[in-house]
Formats: sequence, C-alpha cells, structure tokens
Amino acid sequence: MNHLFGLIGEKLGHSFSPVIHSLIFKVLNIKGHYQLFEVNKEDLKNAVYGLKALGAKGVNVTIPYKVDIIKYLDAISEEAEKIGAINTICFKDNKTIAYNTDYFGFGIMLNKFNVAIQDKKAVILGTGGAAKAVLQYLIDKKVGDITIVSRNENTAKAKFKDYKIISYDDIKNINKQDIVVNTTPCGMYPNTDRSSLCEEDISKFDAVVDLIYNPTETLLLKYAKNHGIKAVNGLYMLVGQAVKAQELWNDIHITDEVIDKVYNELIEEKSL
Repeated sequence: MNHLFGLIGEKLGHSFSPVIHSLIFKVLNIKGHYQLFEVNKEDLKNAVYGLKALGAKGVNVTIPYKVDIIKYLDAISEEAEKIGAINTICFKDNKTIAYNTDYFGFGIMLNKFNVAIQDKKAVILGTGGAAKAVLQYLIDKKVGDITIVSRNENTAKAKFKDYKIISYDDIKNINKQDIVVNTTPCGMYPNTDRSSLCEEDISKFDAVVDLIYNPTETLLLKYAKNHGIKAVNGLYMLVGQAVKAQELWNDIHITDEVIDKVYNELIEEKSL
C-alpha cells in the first residue's frame, strides 16, 4: 500500500520537497507518494480535514501557513509550541499532531558544517516562521547573544519583546559578530540578483548561513565566499527537516548516513 504524504502551501511550483521525499522513500524502501497541495488561505481548515479523511499519513506545511494552520490541529509538540510555528503534521489515531522539523533541520545543518553557536554572537535576518525556529534552536543551544534584523522594527519589537531588534540600516553600526542567519526569501529564485546584506557588511561575520536552497549560492553567500568567510546554504537543512518528518510519520530512526546519501543524490539529480 502506498501511503499519502505531501506539502501544503500557497505557491509550490519550485519546491524540492517531492524529489527529497522520493529519494528518502527509495533509500529506506518506504512505500509512499508525496504530493503538492496548493491551498488558498480560506480553504486551510477543509484541506486538513480532507487529508485526514483521505487517510494521509503526514504532510509538511510551508509559507505562508506555518502559523495560520495551527488552530485547525489537535495537538502541538513542545518545540513547535515554543516556536509558535509548525511545518509538519502527523495524522495518527484520528488526530492531527503538529511539529516543527525546521528546528531539527537547522541543528542538523549546523552540526554537519561545524558552525559553533554556544556562547557566540548571532544575528537573525527576518522575523517569520523560519526565524522563530532558528531563534528557538539558538536559545536552546546556549547562544551568547542574539540580534534580530527587521524591515519593520515596531512590528518585530511586538513579536520579540525580549530581544535586540535593529533595522537593516543599523547593521553597519553593529560590532563584530560570529554568525548571521538569513531566514528571509531575499535572493531566492527567481530574484537571484538580491541580497539581504550588502557586501561591505559581510566582513562583520565569521560564518554566513542562508536558509535559501534555490539557488544553492545566493548573492549573500557569494559575498561571503569573496571574503573567505564560511558560507552555508539551506539545502542540508531542507533534507534534514524532511528526514525528521519521515521519522515522525513512520516511527523510525534515520541515521546521518541516510541524510548524507539523500543530500548527495539530490545534488546529483538537480545538478546543483
């Protein structure tokens, strides 16, 4: 029997998720089909109930529904509740249970590329669902200092009351930092000629992490490489969060070797 999995979002034409999950199915010999579900906001509730009725085993959730969909679900995991955003739903025992595997995927990526965060100074670009997952992971892993950069300082200060909020214009005034994480879509395909930071600000950081995976080298990461700074894109995180979702959906443990295999096959298949 082929189990139904999928991705709920608004515009999903450029998603890598079906390819990644198909590779996971192949490597682990899981019988499954991963479908894209483009859903309008007003239909979110019906989409959840419909997938439940169809016997879906699990789905991922992407922009812009990582927060809006929570009110239609039965339960939420500890990390997702702290973050306030979800990206994975399990359909189990006639219930819908929400998780945030972006949280785990981010950690898997940092470990893979040896990006140290304990006691370090970190800057997060953006204030959306992905930023919340990154923030929570950094807090849980004892980062030293956090600065959040937003286009709208007042809105950000309301959402993140306990953190230092600055504007993009203020970046030029900050002191040397250890790591910057871009959680915004700035520079994502097809707008690849944009960067959330200008090149002269890159030298303030020892490591640049861009959660964007398409293109694999954003202008932001190109700037980092120009200055000999560690540059990490979001592809490994994407694979890591997908693998974590499969662990939850299928009640299995998946090794790091499988993550590496899926990651390498994805690069080969997509010619990245």
